[in-house]
Amino acid sequence: MEKFEVHILGCGSALPTTRHNASSQVVRIGNKQFMIDCGEGTQLQLRKSHLHFSFINHIFISHLHGDHCFGLIGMISTFGLLGRNAPLHIYAHPMLQKIIQPQMDFFCKELPYHIEFHNIDPTQHKTIYEDKSITVETLPQKHRIPCCGFLFKEKPKKRHIIGEMMEYYNIPTYLRQGIKDGDDFTTTDGQIIPNDRLTRNADPSRSYAYCSDTLPCPENKIYLNEINLLYHEATFAESEKGRAAETYHSTALQAAEIALEAKVHKLIIGHFSSRYTDDNILLDEAKELFPNTELAYEGATFSI
Repeated sequence: MEKFEVHILGCGSALPTTRHNASSQVVRIGNKQFMIDCGEGTQLQLRKSHLHFSFINHIFISHLHGDHCFGLIGMISTFGLLGRNAPLHIYAHPMLQKIIQPQMDFFCKELPYHIEFHNIDPTQHKTIYEDKSITVETLPQKHRIPCCGFLFKEKPKKRHIIGEMMEYYNIPTYLRQGIKDGDDFTTTDGQIIPNDRLTRNADPSRSYAYCSDTLPCPENKIYLNEINLLYHEATFAESEKGRAAETYHSTALQAAEIALEAKVHKLIIGHFSSRYTDDNILLDEAKELFPNTELAYEGATFSI
């Protein structure tokens, strides 16, 4: 199967620290790389992760708090300095273009590539990107300003042809695509060979969701149902539940509750408050309810 990986570039909240960078990650599916959020320091983290700048063609910004987008203007400038010529697609609240266009006009004159802004409505669940193999959907979040998460889903895959059966029935090459799509085969004497004798089941489609920054959103569990991997913010420990509610964030235990209710396969928690010098406090709280939980950390790669 193609690679489906999540690369953590930053998983801290609000303030960059010596332990954590501001929010950013790259979702790699096959030879495509999608960036989610672009906090301060993202470029350096990209260098450390050995991810290629030129493969990033789509950037999704969850909301317009600085720790999720302060790195964007620098990234845009660097793309120009590297001689990029491929279009760059940025998906965000409509205000982003109004905020960043004057900076681009001043600092990034005569860029050698085109930037396409795609306005999204963070309050709606919609498909905002689609190609032949995947879709990306918005997941409305509950934060102090409009904010959304993102759900990456592989489309249903084609069945696997059984080579020995192709040879046994002498099936022409031009018919094999149809058989992958589910067609039966009719021999020259009129015998119908059912598709399930000619093919094996397709590889399961995989999925990944990013949910940050937000209060718990149980209404999204219909979209998160049985997904392979969920990244959910866990800014605070349960002892700071009041502070979490006040700032429209989640605790580690609340992230675990969402994972449990949605029956996700694996949970990653991140967006840690700078007050914690040991993130295992948060991990222990989440694992008590949802054992298949791991901590995000800079440089981590999670494969699906």
